[in-house]
Amino acid sequence: MPANDPFARLPQAASFTVTSTTVTDGAAWPPEQHSSGLPGGKDTSPQLSWSGAPDGTKSYAVTVYDPDAPTGSGFWHWAVADIPATVTELPEGAGDDTGSQMPEGAYQLPNDARVARYIGAAPPAGHGPHRYFVVVHALDIPSTGVPADATPAVLGFTMAGHTLGRAVLTATAETPA
Repeated sequence: MPANDPFARLPQAASFTVTSTTVTDGAAWPPEQHSSGLPGGKDTSPQLSWSGAPDGTKSYAVTVYDPDAPTGSGFWHWAVADIPATVTELPEGAGDDTGSQMPEGAYQLPNDARVARYIGAAPPAGHGPHRYFVVVHALDIPSTGVPADATPAVLGFTMAGHTLGRAVLTATAETPA
């Protein structure tokens, strides 16, 4: 597995805490968080809770990114923008295609499969283990202003100068050959 760090070239940011009842940091995703194209996969987004964000946080964004995908640019599985600063949790399944469990004002951007929802882990068979960086970004702006049809990369570019903190949980997945 490559040791590439998706944050290495981004501005430094304070850390805070993200936890999940769905997955433990460093552990494998449960089957429900895998792609529906795999046995047992349901494309169910994880439950997330966060605390300790830096002072001045005015909103949050959540992203799930696989830097180990064989694309040259990784693979964005989920991106949520404009979560109000008063919200510190997303329930499991909030990333479905209805968005009905999203906090008011928050919205999901199309992922690399071009659907505005969470899409589960699906590393190519025999490719080895992949890392999935589940990140809550604390921002110093109430809204990113990113259009709802923008890519997660555009969201990341927009957030780069407004990120006060990052809370990171890393999950893994592997599809046997």
